[in-house]
Amino acid sequence: MSSSTLHHEERPTHYRWVVLTVIFITYVICMADRSNIGAVLPMIKGEFEISNFASGAISSFFFLGYAISQIPAGLVMTKKGTRHIVSLAVLLFSIITFCMGFATTAVALLVLRLLLGLMGGPTPVGMTSTVNAWFPPKEKGTATGVYIASTQFAPIIVPIIAVALANAQGWRSVFHWFAVPGVVMAIVFFLVQRTHPGQSRCVNAAELARITSTDTGGTEKRVDFGDMGWIDRLIRLRDEKPLDTNGRIMRSWNIWGNTIAYFFMNNVLYGMLTWIPSYLVTARGYNFIKMGFVASAPSIGGLVGALVGGVVSDRVFRGRRKPTMLITALMTAVMMVVVLVVPQNTVLVVGSLILTGFFLNIGWPMFTAYAMNLTTDGTYPFAISVINSGGNLGGFFAPIIVGALLDAFGGNYTVAFSYFVVVLLIGLVLILTLTEGRPAPKVGAATATRA
Repeated sequence: MSSSTLHHEERPTHYRWVVLTVIFITYVICMADRSNIGAVLPMIKGEFEISNFASGAISSFFFLGYAISQIPAGLVMTKKGTRHIVSLAVLLFSIITFCMGFATTAVALLVLRLLLGLMGGPTPVGMTSTVNAWFPPKEKGTATGVYIASTQFAPIIVPIIAVALANAQGWRSVFHWFAVPGVVMAIVFFLVQRTHPGQSRCVNAAELARITSTDTGGTEKRVDFGDMGWIDRLIRLRDEKPLDTNGRIMRSWNIWGNTIAYFFMNNVLYGMLTWIPSYLVTARGYNFIKMGFVASAPSIGGLVGALVGGVVSDRVFRGRRKPTMLITALMTAVMMVVVLVVPQNTVLVVGSLILTGFFLNIGWPMFTAYAMNLTTDGTYPFAISVINSGGNLGGFFAPIIVGALLDAFGGNYTVAFSYFVVVLLIGLVLILTLTEGRPAPKVGAATATRA
């Protein structure tokens, strides 16, 4: 019986969705471990008697380590695969989170946040590389949206849980308790995940054929994007030769332009995660408990935005990534202005924050998925490590910059948050310069060795 006949007769498994579920849960935990600092930062600032600048630095140093470790992680994963490296990274990440609960000085906390970033760097490279390898082109946007949604689900629950723990047992207990789930998921990830679907005994030949096929029936033609008229002219849709070497990736303006735009988006996302809790307490007058609930509003909108954005990119824009990226940059800038001028009414404040999170994240998955249409399975890990490394430097600079602006302008959040509007508009211009590439077919993935 021919392999093509087998593929038609055999009902495909759906193990790739199990893998995606484990990715989602694991990254929720990783995101919780790195974002819990924002909820307890007012307590830490009070105990250690530090400035806004120093408070921002404690948050920021995670992203310095995060950025430093991603390119080395991408190079190693290109040769060694993702399974072992990501599992070890999640385990070490959790151990460092636990150690943060024993910090007795701001300097010690800053150093541990740096180490947390160094250990956390391999995780997004491994997660996105797994999505790229395990999903066909027509599902990549949706799958990436689910992965990115994990980054928004965590901040929904983290402020509430962290504030409750901090009030009951002190802020140090937050790090102790948050470390436990990561140890568990490091083991689960190792047991479930494989670098390529062809290496998993849980994936049958029919599912493997679906994963490695293209919309053109497995030939080496490109996926048919159809014609979307003025949208295609705006996004500069082109047939791009795949970036099949690391050297070509390093010389590609599309990769570097996306990286710089992602840098500015990260300025906003992680700047908000760090400073929205303090903004709600200082500028809006909420007490600590109420702040824990209101601070989750951007992430509620972000969760919906990430899920919707992935589906919209795959189905409405037929695999095009730039349209939702442009929507994110423009509409988030508009909503940041609304946040600053909305009257002191909890419903309006929460609503504006939800919409800000929604628009910020509707295109967020595509900054990751964008490179999937330009690279091969072999070069994507390096490409996404470059994008994540440069992009996450935005998470390093933003909390410090906002803290410095607050110190310089007497705690004026209107001035400090206007910084976000400026970088979003710069990001919008950069996105317009990028070429939208049609995805090339996967080559050779179906012959991966099972293990």
